[in-house]
Order: sequence, then structure tokens, then C-alpha cells
Amino acid sequence: MLKICKVSEVRIRLLTKQPALAHGDAIMVRSLIEPENVTLPVFLRPSSGGSIMAEQTPLAYFGGKFIPVTDAKVGIMTHALHYGTALFEGIRANWNEEEGKSFIFRPIEHYQRMADGIKVLRMSSLRLTPEEMTKLTVELVERNNYRGDMYIRPIAFKSAQKVANLKLHELEDDFAIIAQPFGAYLDASVLRCVISSWQRIDENMIPPRVKLSALYVNSILAKTDAVLAGYDEAILLNSKGFVSEGSGENLFMVKNNELITPPLSDGILPGVTRSTVMQLAREELHMAVAERSVGRTELYLADEVFLSGTAAHPTAVGELDNRKIADGKIGPVTKRLQDLYFQVIRGKVAKYRQWCVAAVPSGAVRAK
Repeated sequence: MLKICKVSEVRIRLLTKQPALAHGDAIMVRSLIEPENVTLPVFLRPSSGGSIMAEQTPLAYFGGKFIPVTDAKVGIMTHALHYGTALFEGIRANWNEEEGKSFIFRPIEHYQRMADGIKVLRMSSLRLTPEEMTKLTVELVERNNYRGDMYIRPIAFKSAQKVANLKLHELEDDFAIIAQPFGAYLDASVLRCVISSWQRIDENMIPPRVKLSALYVNSILAKTDAVLAGYDEAILLNSKGFVSEGSGENLFMVKNNELITPPLSDGILPGVTRSTVMQLAREELHMAVAERSVGRTELYLADEVFLSGTAAHPTAVGELDNRKIADGKIGPVTKRLQDLYFQVIRGKVAKYRQWCVAAVPSGAVRAK
């Protein structure tokens, strides 16, 4: 039920840092109106009189249909909840104000990687193709009527209501998608990083080439320790002592006008943003790009270091282990790639427009 009220009359607790509100802005709120104490992403329409309007309750794709996200629930005995037997993707939809639509960036590539994970976890009952998953994603974005940047989270999981069963082939599977307003993932534009005491998992432990939920405990431990120690992000080494990646991002360094990134064999995720950055560097910056093992000390001595990921975008690293990278500021290569990337993901570069899948929010009004 839609309700309009004055901020002074109803308490609305912001759950994310927000600038001044504008028409169509999306925020996370804890509703004390109806339903009570439910956290939801909503779009707000502030008026000159200080009133706000929640335009709609967000939907999720769950159980084979689109339902209110508050109704998308799993049971306490769900296998994936106990054992991490799930895999996910992180996809961005980037709002283009001039065209009045969102551009979902490289969803097919994300869902192709998800299909690899589905195979690893023996989810034989999930037969949706990457193209079908993309179609569902577009429909979810359009039904939700968001007008801003979004983060899309598809998840495939072992939905069996069973514990004490470690045989993947005996367990039922399910697939769901949620989407929510999403701004910056990292808290700084130039990062202070630290080499983590936690080691990146190896290929013969948990496959690092797909986004398995259980794998991310490794990343969460590293990230948490880094932040509690006063840093923005952690960088993990593999069992051989080579640089692997950040807690949720791939890593690049620039040295002598060459772009260098660790290879898949060093325990990294084959990132969609990583492949985008590599192609842009080759084709637009005309740089040599190398995939090779990187030593820790090489990062200290690099001309530039940056991280990349769907959530993080390309983001400069200015300091590692309390040592400045070059002058500690964003470097020229990182800045050029970052600027170009932000244009590409919003469908503004014709050459790379095929990477973007458009979604027009229901009832959207194009900007004049």
C-alpha cells in the first residue's frame, strides 16, 4: 500500500550514507509504516514540503515467478544455508539519464560463468541458458521500475531441506534473482591496501574460477581484518607467494607502460570487468597487456596499481602495506581506463554498445 507522509511525522531510518535526495533517488530504508521494521530498497520522491513517497515494493525472481522481495524466503533447513552450497553473480545495471533506460553490463558473460559454477556444483535440474537468465534479469529490472544504478544478484543454490547430507547429486536446486539500488562499493576513490595474512584458496581446495558462496568466507575474513586494521581493502597472496587478487576484485599493475595482471593459474576469478579492462587497454590505450605471476614487491615498485570488479569498478590503489604506490594518487593509465569504462557501461560508446543490454523501467519517462 502506497503511503505519503512528512518526514517529521514518521521516523525513517537511513541504512546507507546518502546525499541530498532528488526525484527518483533510491535508498535503503527501514520502514516504520507498513510493513513494520522491514528493510527495503525504495525510490523516494521528495517534495518541496518535505514529504516523501515510496513508489513501489521491489520484486524478486524466486520459485519460478516474480514476487515481492519480502516474500522470497528459504527455510531454516535449506542445505545452502548450512553448507554454502550455492553460487552467485554480481551484475550491474547502469542508469543512462539521457536515454531513460538502464544498461545491464555484459550479463551473458556473467551467466556463462554461472553456468560453469552450476556444472561444478552438479545442479543438473537448472537448465536455464545464459540467454534465458538474461531475459529474466531484464524483466526484473523493468518490473522494479528503478531509475538509478543497480546491483543485480542472481543465485543458484541447493534448496533441499536437508542437513547431514554431503552428496550434491541427491539435492534439489533452485535459482533466484534480486536487484537493489547500489552506488559505490568501496569507501575511497584511492585505496589504502594491505597484504592479508589469509592465503587465497587454491584450485584443488575450492574452484576459484566460479563464484561459489562458500569460497567467499576466505575473502570476508581478509576484508574484515583489513578494515579493522584501518585499511580499505585486502590483497591476498596464493600458496606460492604470488599476488592473487583483492577480496572481491581482480588486480592490475602498470610498469613501463605495460599493463600486467595475474593469470588464472594464480587462483583468481576470471572477472568480467577484468576482461573488459584488458580489451580497453589494448584497443583504446594501445598498451601491451601481460598475464603473468606478480611478486608482492613488484606492487611496491609499480608505476600504478588498481583493482577492478563489477561492484568496485576500476579503482586506484595509492598505498600498500604503508608504502605509497608512485605518488600515492590515481595514475594516468588508471584514470583513462576508469573514465572510458564509465562511458562504456552506460552504453555511451558505440563500439562497445553490444556489451550492454537495455532495460526500460515500466512507466519510465525519457529525459527531455
